[in-house]
Amino acid sequence: MPITIRPETAADLDAIDAVTLAAFHQHPHHAPGAPVTEHVIIRRLREAGALSLSLVAEQAGQIVGHCSFSPIRIQHQPSDWLVLAPVSVLPSLQSQGIGSQLIRA
Repeated sequence: MPITIRPETAADLDAIDAVTLAAFHQHPHHAPGAPVTEHVIIRRLREAGALSLSLVAEQAGQIVGHCSFSPIRIQHQPSDWLVLAPVSVLPSLQSQGIGSQLIRA
């Protein structure tokens, strides 16, 4: 099925949380048993108006992936740089190029 990459909308927020939670559940960079916090980080950045770009991957009307870009400070100073993080794809669809499509978009 084709994937559509588009900017997030307010209607996508719960689905973005769900995709991010699923993608990072028991992820190897988390300490064993540590809770997933990536979805909270995305929410806080959004609430602070600090998401420069937030994209979703949609397949058959379902959000299956997400990525976001936000400003980064270097040595505590504002910069023109953005950080890409996190990139989330439903586990059942990982390694199929959806994350790469999000990043390229």
